[in-house]
Amino acid sequence: MNIEFLTQKTPLEIGILIARRIRSIRKRQKLSQERLSEKSGVSLGSLKRFERSGEISLLSLTKIAIPLNC
Repeated sequence: MNIEFLTQKTPLEIGILIARRIRSIRKRQKLSQERLSEKSGVSLGSLKRFERSGEISLLSLTKIAIPLNC
């Protein structure tokens, strides 16, 4: 994976890019936010905030990534 592009981004910008990608994967798998919240164990509020702002703990991001297989 080429991560060189990350050096030109702020941490907030990187978080937003990750959130957009996770949201895209979730939608491609036809999962609602509610269902992903249930499958991951991450609260619905945290998932919504993540997709909106890119802010999330590493633990919660990992919990979200596992049911999405990414």
